[in-house]
Order: sequence, then structure tokens, then C-alpha cells
Amino acid sequence: MKNKRGWIRIVEAFVAILLVMGIILVLLDEGQIKKQDSSEEIYEIENLILRNIQENNSLRQEVLDSELPINSSNPSFSVLINNSINKHKPSYLNCFAKICEINKNCIYENNFELDVYVRSAIISADLNEHKPKQLKLFCFRK
Repeated sequence: MKNKRGWIRIVEAFVAILLVMGIILVLLDEGQIKKQDSSEEIYEIENLILRNIQENNSLRQEVLDSELPINSSNPSFSVLINNSINKHKPSYLNCFAKICEINKNCIYENNFELDVYVRSAIISADLNEHKPKQLKLFCFRK
């Protein structure tokens, strides 16, 4: 009789240890998932870059004067816009821009193997002077 009680207590202790370890592992894993998801941060950076271009008269004019469609890897793409993007993006991101007509497909031709975060903005001025254009920003982690 006494021998059976010892085995039951050992099994109870083992189950209790497994439960505590399981809870600890679940809590640690949730913390890792939250730390790895940086999409909101990247979208905020992209919004900041696009807002800066929208609010700056010379950058906005560069977008409006651009031939369509054009992406930032093209040698005739505006150096001012590229410099503004590079100035405001963190070092851990690569960002590319493309200027297109509104309501047209505005995709970047490269096939990315990584997660790509995309934001766009409409750039406009006096409607009689220039047609509004779409500036799209494609960013991914290095």
C-alpha cells in the first residue's frame, strides 16, 4: 500500500512540473512573436517618408514632372526623391519607389524573396497644371 502512494506522488509531481514548464514556454513564445512582427513600424516609416514628399513643394513638383511610369532604379528618376527616401529610411531597410498614373497597376518589376511592405500616396498640385500621380514605396528588410 505504501509503495503505491509513492508512485502516485511522483506522477503528480511530474505532471505539475510539465504544466508549469508548458505555461512558461507559451509565455516566452508569445513574447518572441510580438518582438519579431515589425510590420507596423515599417508602415509608419513608409508613411513618414511619403508624407514628407507630399508636404515638400520641390519634392512634390519632382513627382509631378516625372515621366510615367518610372521607378527609382531608373537613372532618370529624381535624385531629390531618392535622397529624401534614403535620408528618412533606417539602415535595416531597402526601399524603392515607383511613380505611376492613378488607377493604373503600379507594381515593382523585381520578384522579391522577402516580405515587402508597400504604401502609396497621391501627389497632386493645381489640377489645371498637372495630373495627380501615385507615388508607391516598396520596402523590405535587408
